[in-house]
Amino acid sequence: MNVESALITNDAVVFGLLMGVLGLIFYTSASAHPIFKAIYRVVPVVLLCYFLPALFNTTGLISGKDSQLYFVASRYLLPTSLVLLTLSIDLKSIARLGPKALIMFLTGTFGIVIGGPVSLFLVAQFFPEVLGGIGADETWRGLATIAGSWIGGSANQTAMLELFGASPSLFSQMIAVDVIVANLWMAFLLYWAGNPGFFDKILKADTSAITALKKKVEIQQKNNVKIPGLSDTMSILGLGFFITSCSHFFGTYLGDFIGVNYPELKPYSLDSQFFWLVILATTGGLILSFTRWRKLENVGASRMGSVLLYILVATIGMQMDLAAVLDNPVYFLVGIIWMGFHILFMLIVAFIIKAPFFYVAIGSQANVGGAASAPIVASAFHPALAPVGVLLAVLGYGVGTYGAYICGILLQLAFGG
Repeated sequence: MNVESALITNDAVVFGLLMGVLGLIFYTSASAHPIFKAIYRVVPVVLLCYFLPALFNTTGLISGKDSQLYFVASRYLLPTSLVLLTLSIDLKSIARLGPKALIMFLTGTFGIVIGGPVSLFLVAQFFPEVLGGIGADETWRGLATIAGSWIGGSANQTAMLELFGASPSLFSQMIAVDVIVANLWMAFLLYWAGNPGFFDKILKADTSAITALKKKVEIQQKNNVKIPGLSDTMSILGLGFFITSCSHFFGTYLGDFIGVNYPELKPYSLDSQFFWLVILATTGGLILSFTRWRKLENVGASRMGSVLLYILVATIGMQMDLAAVLDNPVYFLVGIIWMGFHILFMLIVAFIIKAPFFYVAIGSQANVGGAASAPIVASAFHPALAPVGVLLAVLGYGVGTYGAYICGILLQLAFGG
């Protein structure tokens, strides 16, 4: 039951509680204890990072509505996370994966961008109530956050949440759709990762490139890993927050300039300072990936970006009301059909270009699961291939903001707005 007055109202205490919960989740997820291993085989880490803070909010222990933690995390940690996650993109290495890997990744992205509005339109023909909602509760706003998650990840999802303004109640339901549908598909991929030959035979794929790729990745792992020092960590954080500050400065100017001089662009959120903050931070990270600063990835740039990201995830969770999760089961139907479009596009293209099932799996998870699950699926094929999943997933962070934004606009059109 959600109550008006929270037991803990001091943000310093709330922040410590959230950090303690995150620390406990990751500590137990890495434990070799049979009980914890059994739990995390079923329950994804990211789900707990959302669920436990949401449980605290729902029971009245804390109040996301009255806290400033989400605002701080979304304005400072989110853009910095995007910088550090996109900083590690190595376009040359991605190109060396071969055109089929990139084609499958981009096909997955296209399937999500197109599948969302088409699914909303189809479901609305039989369940017109899916087009209900007023203002922040309009369905398309919530679905746009799923697009952010399924193309990029939690950072991109938060960007779409802030950009399109879905209500916390609606977002709670969308998180359930996102996690449940995405993890059902991931479970399918993990199962067949143990027997990829079945699909490779159907797809008539040449898997010789996968063998060569395994050897290449193993060599890269040995040559690039470094133990970070204090100067490395400070360089990572300094660069990330500096780019964030520049993004704030220019984003504020651009948003105000467009709002005053081009009001006709307001329906596309181009007058939003937050929109430009996210775009500029993502673009800044992409530009830095072509410079020597990308070597910071060797000392943990993306890992630090993930730390900031999970703090953000916890602050999102503390705004959710779990009692609202199953208010509209029809959303799950939209999500399932949406995922079906994504899968259908990938299998058709894989058959046409004779792509190995490995590329189908990581191309999909680099979109849908992001850096959290793409390496898990990749390593299920072979442990040395885990970085390949990360590589494509990081590319997903780069295109996620742009792709999800386009999908959000299409969802708005399908909704009738």
